[in-house]
Amino acid sequence: MESAAPDPRLLRIVAAQPYPLVFATISGAHLYGFPSPDSDYDLRGVHVLPLREVLGLEVGHQTIECERIIEGLEMDIVSHDLRKFLGLLLKPNGYVLEQLLSPLVVHTTPEHFELKTLAEGCLTRHHAHHYLGFAQTQWRLFEKESHRRIKPLLYVYRVLLTGIHLMRSGRLEACLPRLLEHLPLPQVPELIALKTSGAEQQTLSETDFSLHEREYQRLLADLEAARDASTLRESPTPAARAGLNDLLVRVRLQA
Repeated sequence: MESAAPDPRLLRIVAAQPYPLVFATISGAHLYGFPSPDSDYDLRGVHVLPLREVLGLEVGHQTIECERIIEGLEMDIVSHDLRKFLGLLLKPNGYVLEQLLSPLVVHTTPEHFELKTLAEGCLTRHHAHHYLGFAQTQWRLFEKESHRRIKPLLYVYRVLLTGIHLMRSGRLEACLPRLLEHLPLPQVPELIALKTSGAEQQTLSETDFSLHEREYQRLLADLEAARDASTLRESPTPAARAGLNDLLVRVRLQA
């Protein structure tokens, strides 16, 4: 989808959403660079509620979630109303940044471009907390598995490298193969190859587990150090906040 047109089925699925969309992108394993042959499509977007569903007693759906097979595609669809999305964007929330800045674009608008520009002023050093917390949660889940699978381990590596790269460069990158160009980890390409070939349920030996545990602890410390040394700002800029507010008002009135 970065270099080729999106699957026509995805375009039809986007067109069938109940509210107008500011953007729709693909997240999940496809964005992270290690989709399995049977990976579902994580469609993420922002919709715009009409004024009558914002000003009236009955408020419309601020979040729309749907998991089902549509036209043969296993879909996981999540969309937030623009106001809710902007509130999340102003917090150190890596999820919404990754959705907004995903290069796997299914639907876009001029407002999407404006949002991406304003998002630069929302990047802070506190986004490290998001990636630290997510990595620790994923590692605990991975550690507790009786049969330790490749898939959750790849998510741990992806999250830690995204956080480290963001703190050091000020740029968001969610694709693990690209992150490895900046932060090489010799043991990870083989894991990606296994995952993308459909062998994601393959389990690790105790020896392999010990190796990955050491790497996890090292990268966790690297992310904390990168956060402490980061030149990223402490909070979103006033200009970014004002720009997001102006965008919301304009879009809402147009709706």
